Amino acid sequence: MTTKTPEEARTQIVNMVREFMRREVEPIAAEYEREDIVPLDVIEKMKGMGLFGITVPEEYGGLGLDYTTFAMIFEELSKGWMSISGVIGTHHIMTYAVTHFGTEEQKRRFLPAMARGEKRGGLALTEPNAGSDVQSIELSAARDGEEYVINGTKMFITNGRHGNTFALMVKTDKSAVPPHRGISCFIVEKGGPGFEVGRDLDKLGYRGLDTCELIFRDFRVSADNLVGGVEGKGFQQVMSGLETGRINVGARAVGVATAAFEAAIKYAQQRKTFGVPIAQHQAIQLKLADMATKIQAARLLTYEAAAKKDRGERVDLEAGMAKLFASEICAEVTLEAMRIHGGYGYIKDYPLERYYRDAPLMIIGEGTNEIQRLVIARQLLQRYKI
Repeated sequence: MTTKTPEEARTQIVNMVREFMRREVEPIAAEYEREDIVPLDVIEKMKGMGLFGITVPEEYGGLGLDYTTFAMIFEELSKGWMSISGVIGTHHIMTYAVTHFGTEEQKRRFLPAMARGEKRGGLALTEPNAGSDVQSIELSAARDGEEYVINGTKMFITNGRHGNTFALMVKTDKSAVPPHRGISCFIVEKGGPGFEVGRDLDKLGYRGLDTCELIFRDFRVSADNLVGGVEGKGFQQVMSGLETGRINVGARAVGVATAAFEAAIKYAQQRKTFGVPIAQHQAIQLKLADMATKIQAARLLTYEAAAKKDRGERVDLEAGMAKLFASEICAEVTLEAMRIHGGYGYIKDYPLERYYRDAPLMIIGEGTNEIQRLVIARQLLQRYKI
């Protein structure tokens, strides 16, 4: 029996995901996106493929894959339909928090079901008045015996309607200085009184994926669900998980940009003006060259951040750079691809207008790019401190 090398195993699973998208997702993407339908049948197949446990250790029922493979999977998913990547996106931040910071009891209780997709959902962090400024969250959790009583509202929560389990960021100490020391993370599950899903948010892009309000009114959760069993550690736990989130957003942006580029270069060789394909016009060739070069640069930034994460190193700088550059390039490339298509790029008969609408999410998601620039600058000043 021949044992596969890591590279062979990576190629096999990426090819499997690519074929899955081609066969199961791309034929339905336009209709489901237009009607804003969550593809529950596709999600069931993703469970069977193990995609909910990509980085969950094998001892807890996951695939135990490295972050480079993780990035490649998100790139392939997003190239086919970016919303599909959202089904498992922040879900993996939740599994990361439990894997790296949970107690052994929490790992054994949650991770196998999360890896199977039986417990699925994501990260409940953003609030109506707090997004990139995580320290400003107001949702509170007050200790009452062996339980905590939670009150407040979360906003823009991916998988909020159809998910059932969430890593919930709360304030357990409102007087803590600095404020992040008062933030804790709980694993909460639907089913008890006081946990309500509010309105579904109607989005420009990223459609076919439920994004909702979550409302908590005297919702009780066991102290056993406090990640790590210690209050005040939630900020560090989730910030570490968000490093992987920014890697996946960078990979998503590369996937969408690649799809837009491939559509543009194909169209440029078919569409004729003045008797020749527009690909023979220098103006179009310059666009194609710049698009491909910038996509490759974004890909390499993303893969380098993933590789450094695989080595166990801190990657807030590298992941932030990858997310920043890849998302900005994605927006640029989708617009350039639309210009190459002309009027055809603006109508819904072609997928290009979907790529164009999906691109802004990566600029906003996992911390706005304005915040990313501040994070990057602070890290640079620290590393080059005189």
